[in-house]
Amino acid sequence: MKKHDLTKTHLHRASPGMALYAAFAGVTMAAMLCQPVFAATVWEKANEIMKDVYNQILLISTIAAIVTASVALLMMNFSRNGRTVDESRAWLKRIIITWAILNGLGFIMSYVTPFFADGRWNG
Repeated sequence: MKKHDLTKTHLHRASPGMALYAAFAGVTMAAMLCQPVFAATVWEKANEIMKDVYNQILLISTIAAIVTASVALLMMNFSRNGRTVDESRAWLKRIIITWAILNGLGFIMSYVTPFFADGRWNG
């Protein structure tokens, strides 16, 4: 059996995994140096996207609330069954409460967002 001589030094080849890790670390460090400028644009874009999505949700929920409330009111007014009238009234309350909560979220966000201008607490 052959024994290995530990006194000799061997040159190791760089593995592809090590090269990929070094490239990843280099790109990450470069991104860290550019963070303040990049973070401001990301914050502004995220704020714009959030407002757009919220406006679309509010538009769809308003239309859905009007349609379902109309159906509930029609069932409440034209039904002869007392149980149907009670269920229609309960659904109408749920619709109004849900619509008010969705609109209230927009009010809260427009009131709270200025406290976090530039990504920091300004209270």
